[in-house]
Amino acid sequence: MKNISTVIALTAMIILPSQFAVSQKVDSKVRDAEKARVAAIAKATQSTISVFAPGGRGGGSGVVISKQGYALTNYHVVKPCGNYMQCSLPDGKLYDAVLVGLDPVGDVAIIQLLGRDDFPAATLADSDKVKQGDWCFAAGNPFLLATDFQPTITWGMVSGVNRYQYPSKTLLEYADCIQTDAAINPGNSGGPLFDANGDVIGINGRGSFEKRGRVNVGVGYAISINQIKYFMDHLMSGRIVDHATLGATVYTDDRGRVIVDAILETSDAYKKGLRYEDEIVRFGGRSIQTVNQFKNVLGIYPRGWRVPLTFRREGKNYDITVRLAGVHDVEKLTEMIQGKPSSKPKGKPGDAKKSKTPRKKGGIPKAAKDRIEVRRGFANYYYNRLRRTEIWKAHIGAQDYSKLQGKWKISARASDGTVVQILLDDEKSGIQWGEDPYVLDPEKDLSEQLYPRQTGGLLPALHLWRRLLIQGPEKFGSLHYFGSLPLEGEKKYPHVFEGTFDVAVTNFFFNRDSHQLIAQEMFLDPEGNAVEVRFDDYQEVNGVMFPRKIKTTVSGRPTEIRFNKIEFQK
Repeated sequence: MKNISTVIALTAMIILPSQFAVSQKVDSKVRDAEKARVAAIAKATQSTISVFAPGGRGGGSGVVISKQGYALTNYHVVKPCGNYMQCSLPDGKLYDAVLVGLDPVGDVAIIQLLGRDDFPAATLADSDKVKQGDWCFAAGNPFLLATDFQPTITWGMVSGVNRYQYPSKTLLEYADCIQTDAAINPGNSGGPLFDANGDVIGINGRGSFEKRGRVNVGVGYAISINQIKYFMDHLMSGRIVDHATLGATVYTDDRGRVIVDAILETSDAYKKGLRYEDEIVRFGGRSIQTVNQFKNVLGIYPRGWRVPLTFRREGKNYDITVRLAGVHDVEKLTEMIQGKPSSKPKGKPGDAKKSKTPRKKGGIPKAAKDRIEVRRGFANYYYNRLRRTEIWKAHIGAQDYSKLQGKWKISARASDGTVVQILLDDEKSGIQWGEDPYVLDPEKDLSEQLYPRQTGGLLPALHLWRRLLIQGPEKFGSLHYFGSLPLEGEKKYPHVFEGTFDVAVTNFFFNRDSHQLIAQEMFLDPEGNAVEVRFDDYQEVNGVMFPRKIKTTVSGRPTEIRFNKIEFQK
């Protein structure tokens, strides 16, 4: 009977909780944390998109990063879409979108949503500050469930940072990525990983699925947003961009040191002094203690990036800055993405505007079609031409360099006292360095005319500098917007044009604020050495802004050349 009475008493407590339960007050910190979490998710979801391939051939996720509708997603999400897709936002609307740029190695792509100029844009955080144990959440379209255009949210924490994922029989290499236990399933690909404040710390791309199935097991990976920042201008160039290589391979020896076991003599690292059996101590500002740490840092940079490197030889440290080469040959990378070139007759140079866009089922809306230009080696040439034009117009402003056609006669003096006379013309440019005269022969390749010898080719560099100013980007030769690259002395990465004329590959650097042409590097030497010229002290000459001072290297030493007199002759 006693047991029955106990059961009856407990039942009464369950049925009539108000008579027996003790009221408890929820701590204000708990309520505040809940409000902050709800607010962060509400903010973040506004910029989260679902990506749908035409004809229902797949989909994924993404995040808008600008009011103009530019959005980040994965390369493997847009690959089945081609150059046109549709994207939804939580506002319940479906937007046409076009491909902008591709990073197939890093598994990143930029697309642009069309139809508005006030898209809700996410804030990009500093992913280098992310720590293991930080709260985070993923937003996206797992299993394409977001048919109501409302993204799915999964909450978790940062399980690890600086994770390296080897390529798996593909181009894709996940370097320096963020590991999270927030559920990332198929369909989350390309979507944002947010911190607790609702700011983007990464782009979700890979998950470890149980027995290669379709169910998340709490191990997902996001490409760090700081890696993507290095590539942002490259992706906005409409190109197919490549990652970087040092031109050397490393291994860990029995003492735990990271040692160079092979190095290309043509690499910039070799030219700067790195050799076989040297120990890599620091790279890209990070201490290097394992091969994975080295690969992690190397994997976050694009081709052409300049990176500080410290190596040790016989107990002594050496500090150098190296220019990184591309992992792939440009044409081979293009083949991997676009296939082999067609055997059909090619059109004339400049015909990109007339290229026909492959039609998708149902056709492509005119607004999208007008922003698609097919050209080999580019994800979408429209955006390269757009960026190149914007930067060039900002550079020249109201100035008209084309009116300076004719001979440029410049009298100058080098910092060592050498008198220099420069004559720049359409074909037969010349320079007198002290008592030694040099003249370019238009019948010979520029690579055979690295005059003056002690400069490694200052004359052909200045010849191409004048050609760009007079002819402009469209008539210079083959010239495109490359993206941005670091340059010593510049706090912001300058915009870069990469051009080819004759056999010379030349990079032109434009200051990000003033838009002035501040530097040029020309590659003519068969060994890959570059002629570098810095332009400084701009003053008005004949109605245009013109540098009165240049800096270059003469006989291995930095040298300043001051322009004393400048004449433009018709």
